[in-house]
Amino acid sequence: MNLRTFLLGTCSAAALAGLTHAGWAQAETLTIATVNNGDMIRMQKLTDDFTSKNPDIQLEWVTLEENVLRQRVTTDIATKGGQYDIMTIGTYEVPIWAKQGWLLPLDNLGPEYDVDDLLPAIRSGLTIDGKLYAAPFYGESSMVMYRKDLFEKAGLTMPDAPTWEFVAEAARKITDKSNEIYGICLRGKAGWGENMAFLTATANAFGARWFDENWKPQFDQPEWKNALDFYVKLMNDAGPPGASSNGFNENLSLFQTGKCGMWIDATVAASFVTNPKESTVADKVGFALAPDTGLGKRGNWLWAWNLAVPAGTQKAEAAQKFIAWATGKEYLNLVAEKEGWANVPPGTRISLYENPEYQKAAPFAKMTLDSINAADPKNPAVKPVPYVGVQFVAIPEFQGLGTAVGQVFSAALAGQMSVDQALASAQQLSTREMIKAGYIK
Repeated sequence: MNLRTFLLGTCSAAALAGLTHAGWAQAETLTIATVNNGDMIRMQKLTDDFTSKNPDIQLEWVTLEENVLRQRVTTDIATKGGQYDIMTIGTYEVPIWAKQGWLLPLDNLGPEYDVDDLLPAIRSGLTIDGKLYAAPFYGESSMVMYRKDLFEKAGLTMPDAPTWEFVAEAARKITDKSNEIYGICLRGKAGWGENMAFLTATANAFGARWFDENWKPQFDQPEWKNALDFYVKLMNDAGPPGASSNGFNENLSLFQTGKCGMWIDATVAASFVTNPKESTVADKVGFALAPDTGLGKRGNWLWAWNLAVPAGTQKAEAAQKFIAWATGKEYLNLVAEKEGWANVPPGTRISLYENPEYQKAAPFAKMTLDSINAADPKNPAVKPVPYVGVQFVAIPEFQGLGTAVGQVFSAALAGQMSVDQALASAQQLSTREMIKAGYIK
């Protein structure tokens, strides 16, 4: 008896028809690791569009807080764990991991994808030896988001390109702690991509740098002392309580609920703080460039959250299909149709910033693009540096080192140690790590 005759004897005709129609094949399941940011949550809600077009592919999501995501995907890829078929990773990881052979090149995104439409500033950080190793889901710089009503009440006018001195004065002036209004919300949560992203970009504007041209750590220099002193004093005077626990999502929530006069953070937040469904201050928000101190550098970073395919996956073809869907032009149109143009993932495509509908719906579009284009990863600091990266240092050791330094700076903000102690500790940690890694003797 052959298998078909056996099945006819034991299965209903309808069940057999289903099995025959399915071609005896199960749907392929892609496991996707991503960050719990608003744009990624929205993407998960819209994936029926992808699965209806690709019924042979199912999706399984692993959605994690930023620091946890970084730890999990790094461990998995370095140990060849193979847990994920698609990883959400940043501009920092892409070139380092690609050179290690840990990522597959995205050379099968399809003819409709239009790689040349990707913004050059974003694309260049994801391209190694002419090949794209990750596709940007959204790109960002950083800028000032502020409450126009609070500024008006205090008789203040925000310049398009403010100084840190002006920002600090304004923050102290509009703080009203008795009514839970804090002049400024800034990242304090420890992590190389949390508080150290903000503090490294800010320190650039103060003339500081992580390392001199010979890779000697610079935390014992006056520029870092000025930057960290300024930040801790400002946050003590005008920041919310418990700021050392606040990262991007915590500050977003504070701003949306009307508790921050200013927030200096990722440009991607603009659509969330101006969305009346999510923000109680949606119609009161203004935007300005990240502040400077007159030394020629602003504290605006350059970043993209990207989708990449780890070399260990057995499902590369299906993974690239999903990435082409999630980072392609049609996805932007899908979000616009469901959520409005203002909520489209920003900072990745030239065509988006040329789209009159987007320009009209997103008052922050020009400021975002200007900030992205103004960031200079090859010359991030006032003084020369041996590294690439604005809010990070593009060396493999930075992930651990940045987080360790972030922990002592977060402790200084919490009042558990002085600024001087934190800087001495950062200098010691960095020197030890750079000797161990062979950068210095």
